[in-house]
Amino acid sequence: MEGASDCRLEAANAETPAAEQPPAGAGEAGEARNAEPQGEPLLSGGAGTAQTDVPPGEGLGHHEAMENGEQGVCEPDSPFSASPEHASPVTITSYSTLLELRNSEREKETSQNAVLSENVTSSTATGSIIEDNKTLMWSMATFCETIQSEKLHLDLGHFPRKAVQQDYCMPDVIPVRVQTDSDTFQDVAVKIERPTFRKPFLGGFKNRITGVEFHNAGSQTIPKKRPEKGTTLFCRETQTVFQKNKRQQTANPTSTQMTKVGLYVSNVTDKLITPGKYLTAEEYHKRRLEAVIVLQKYFRRWHARNLVQKLKAEKRLRLAWEAQEELRKKKEKEDKVRREHERRLNPKTKEDFELLYHALESWRQEEIERINGTLTGAERKAALCGLLEQEAHLIASIGRHKLNADEENQQKAVLHFLSKCAQPKRWKAYDGKTTEMDTPYTLRARELLEIYRSVSMNDIPQDERIDVLLTLRCTVKVPPDPLKLYKNVNFCRSCENYLPSTEFPVPANSRTIGRCHLCCKLDNEARRRESFLKYRLILENLRKSEAGYQDDTEIVFLVQLQDLQYMIENIWGCQSALSACSDLCDLVMVRWDKQQEWSPWNTILLTKDEADAHLKLCNLQEAYEAAFIHRIKQKHIRAKKYFAQIPAMTSFLPRSDKQANAS
Repeated sequence: MEGASDCRLEAANAETPAAEQPPAGAGEAGEARNAEPQGEPLLSGGAGTAQTDVPPGEGLGHHEAMENGEQGVCEPDSPFSASPEHASPVTITSYSTLLELRNSEREKETSQNAVLSENVTSSTATGSIIEDNKTLMWSMATFCETIQSEKLHLDLGHFPRKAVQQDYCMPDVIPVRVQTDSDTFQDVAVKIERPTFRKPFLGGFKNRITGVEFHNAGSQTIPKKRPEKGTTLFCRETQTVFQKNKRQQTANPTSTQMTKVGLYVSNVTDKLITPGKYLTAEEYHKRRLEAVIVLQKYFRRWHARNLVQKLKAEKRLRLAWEAQEELRKKKEKEDKVRREHERRLNPKTKEDFELLYHALESWRQEEIERINGTLTGAERKAALCGLLEQEAHLIASIGRHKLNADEENQQKAVLHFLSKCAQPKRWKAYDGKTTEMDTPYTLRARELLEIYRSVSMNDIPQDERIDVLLTLRCTVKVPPDPLKLYKNVNFCRSCENYLPSTEFPVPANSRTIGRCHLCCKLDNEARRRESFLKYRLILENLRKSEAGYQDDTEIVFLVQLQDLQYMIENIWGCQSALSACSDLCDLVMVRWDKQQEWSPWNTILLTKDEADAHLKLCNLQEAYEAAFIHRIKQKHIRAKKYFAQIPAMTSFLPRSDKQANAS
């Protein structure tokens, strides 16, 4: 707009008559009056607009809207200023003449601006004349528009052409030719990044002579992101503390007035100050040391008192806990003895009769030792005969109890089996809800359960009894192929019966099928009379604890009761590895290394309290001595050697042990 103002001023001077022209010095004075001081900074945003003394209605200007944000371009042969000697004031006649000249010039140059018009977008608009006191911001041009301005000089004799100012529109991609060799060039497409914000005006300066404005500008490239090293870095300013020592002596000027010749100063209000004993640095530090020692004495006394009280409280709690544990163990032992006594008096299960026969065998052995130790000859034989009669009487009494219990347990077992088969399939979903589903097998089992209950009823009419029996007859049929009943059937050489494979105990180290469960039980009742209840409890506790790890352990479910009995009796000696406790009711088997799966070569036999403490250890090498660890490893080697003979266990052995067994 500064150029436009200059054109307006020059046009007014060109149309002034010669008689009305001011002196030569008047134009220079006018320019000096309108010029700004040289080197004066610009404090407002954008280019400054030059203001003149010409009224707003007497100027000339025309603007066309095009894309915004581009620089002005002027034709080189159309200067914007004239010498002061051609300046003349503007009249109404000259103003109308200039309008006609402008319109004729626009018609002549319509063809020349055809190329320029093609680049103008569909949003191009022609505006009216902008007043002299307005700037380009009054055109209300948006970011995507271009501003085009034409400046026509009124002195056509000296300035016959007009200046066209158009903002240059930078394309999104520009081609750049790069020299790659001495005689080789390559065209590279460069993408132009548009600014996402309008840069603020940072100030600037204007030349008083040429009128050129210089704006301050700044730019910042995107910094390269440094790779993260994983450590926090600090600059020197945040790490280094700079200190500076400087001695100062503050000025404290004072004055005194003493009695002299011709002046009397009263000493009534004066105070007599007597200096005390001088305290040296050594004495000062000695006194501070003595005070510190006194403080330390009292603090240590307070700390020792608190420590003693804490130890007394811990001792009191420990003694109370030990007394409570002693009472708990005593109560558990009494309850166990009471339960065993109750089970011996009223045996109902197979385990109860095992305990009863085991107690009978223990009593018989004690009586035999007493008779052999106290009697000889005929008296000994007579005592042994009497013992045999007592044993036969006790066996007959146990047999009667067993028959009654079997009859009662048979019906309970059948009902429990059918009820279990008739229950629907249940599983827990991810939201904690339980889902039930009936299958054809559960529906069939439910039907059989109802028939069994109807058949077991005694006080029903005869007609209903006949209907129930007919229903039973229609329900139970022989399969069309009787050979299907003989699958998985084995022959027992002791009772000479053909029984299913589930009726035979199969130890892990057995290679052939021996006697059935019934024959083994009769042999145990007649000869050894052993009780496997304690070993069965140890195996159940072991499987329950291994299921809690949820690591898909398999070996613990392959080990049978006879295998576990062999390990406890022959390898671990029926006692704890730490305290040598021989009470099998208080012993449990746990993992030696809790990070590995349980196996006969990764186990240890301990009491319940010792097992809880053992599973809390993190490092076995630091918790136990080397001799104890060596003794445990020897037991593991013996167990590995025993179970290496079982084909089902060889796949779980380490590779080194497999190679040793193969060799």
